[in-house]
Amino acid sequence: MTFRSVAVAEYQAQPFRSAMARAAPRPAAAVLVLFAAAVAVLLPDAAEPRILLTLDDFGAVGDGVADDTKAFAGAWAAACAAADNVILNVPAGKTFRIWPLTLAGPCSSEIKLLISGNIVAPEGPSDWGPGERRQWLHFHKVQDLKVTGGGIIDGRGQQWWAREGKKNRTAQPAPKAVHFEDCQGISVKGITLQNSQQYHLTFTRSSNVEANYLRVTSPEDSVDTKGIHLVDSKNVHVMDNLISTGDDCVSIVGNCTDVRLRAIACGPGHGISIGTLGVNGSVDYVEKIKVDTLFISNAGNGVRVKTTKNGVGGFARKVKFESIVMRNVTNPIIVDQGNSDDPADSSEAPTAARAVQVEKINYIDIRGTSASEHAVTFSCSDAKPCRHLSLTNVNLSRVDGRKASSYCRKAFGKSIGTVIPESCLSSEDYAQHVPRHPEEGREEDSDS
Repeated sequence: MTFRSVAVAEYQAQPFRSAMARAAPRPAAAVLVLFAAAVAVLLPDAAEPRILLTLDDFGAVGDGVADDTKAFAGAWAAACAAADNVILNVPAGKTFRIWPLTLAGPCSSEIKLLISGNIVAPEGPSDWGPGERRQWLHFHKVQDLKVTGGGIIDGRGQQWWAREGKKNRTAQPAPKAVHFEDCQGISVKGITLQNSQQYHLTFTRSSNVEANYLRVTSPEDSVDTKGIHLVDSKNVHVMDNLISTGDDCVSIVGNCTDVRLRAIACGPGHGISIGTLGVNGSVDYVEKIKVDTLFISNAGNGVRVKTTKNGVGGFARKVKFESIVMRNVTNPIIVDQGNSDDPADSSEAPTAARAVQVEKINYIDIRGTSASEHAVTFSCSDAKPCRHLSLTNVNLSRVDGRKASSYCRKAFGKSIGTVIPESCLSSEDYAQHVPRHPEEGREEDSDS
C-alpha cells in the first residue's frame, strides 16, 4: 500500500467537518487529477519559443560512474546565456553522477530544467574531496526557473549519516542536497528527492516559490534529513507532497512570511515545525503561515512551534493549522519554548528577558491518535507567555486506549466547540501586562 493510498484511505475513514471533506475527490478522480498535473509539469508551453539542450550535447556519459559535473556546468552556462527560453533536459534512462555544483544566475531567459533521468551524488565524505561540503546542487541568484520531469535526485547520504558524532551533532554538518539561495520565481514539481546528505530541499532568502507534487524520502533513522526547509523566504506554496524522512517533513525558520502548506502526507519524521527560532540569540520573525489538509503518521511531532530560551526578540504569530489527521504521533500539538526533551519539565523553562513571542496560533479541525500522554502541549516562556492561542474542534485520543491529557505552562487562549483532551489554556490574558520589545511593535491588523 502506497503512502498516498494510506492518506486517501484515512481521509475517507475520518472525513473532516471542514471544507476539506466537502471538496475531497473520489480516489479515482484524485488519481486522474494527479496524473494530469504530473503530465502538465512535464510538457513545455507550446506558445513559448524554446531552445532544447541536453546534457548529452555537452559530453555527459550518464552511466552513474563517470563524472558528469563538467557537462552539467557547461549545459547550464549555455542555457543561462541563451536569448530564448530554454528546456535543459536531463534525459531519461540515464544516471548522471554530479559533484558539488553551483548553478548561478541571473540568466538571460527562463529555463525549464527537465529532470527525466537520475542525478546522483558521490557516495560519501571521502569521495567529495576537500572543497565544498555544505551544499551539493546549489542554485544561486536564479529567477524564473521551473524544475520538473519525474526523475530522481539521490543524495546517497548513507555514509554521511553513519559518521561518528553525527547523531550527537559533534560531526561537521553534511551538505544540503538541493539549495536555492537568493532566488525568485522558482517552481519545483513532479520529481523525487531521496537520501539527502542532510536537508533535501532548502530555500534561503527566496520568494515566489512553489514546491508541489514531490516525493521526498529517506530512512526513518537517517540524521538531519529534513524534507523541505525554509529560511528567510516569503510567498512560498508547498502542496501535494509525500514526505517521509528522519527529521521534519517541513521546517520554517527565521524571517519567513506568507507560507502555505497544503495536502501533504508526512511521516515517519518529525512533522511540521516552525522553528527553532531564536538560535544563538537571533531575532526571528515568522508570520502569516497556513497549514491545512495534512495526514501525519508515525511521527515524533505533529505541528510544532519551537523556540530557544536565549532568543532576544521576534515572534511567531498569525499561524493557522487546520484540517489535519494524526496517526500514532508522539506530540500531535506542541509549542516548546524551552528547547527541552521534556517540555513539561519546568526546570527547563525559558528564562530570557526578551524571549520569542508566540501568539495568534489557531488549531482547527485536528483529530487522530497520540503516542504519548500529552496530546496537546503548550510549554511557554515566563518572560513572554503564549497568548491568543485557540483550539477549535480538536479530538485526539491515545493509541493505547488510555486517556490523553493536555499540558499548559504560561499559555493563554480559548477553546471552541468540542476539544478533546480538555483544554488547559488560561482565559485570563496575563500576557498583556508583559512589556514587548520595541522591534515587535508592528501592530497586528487581523488574526491569522
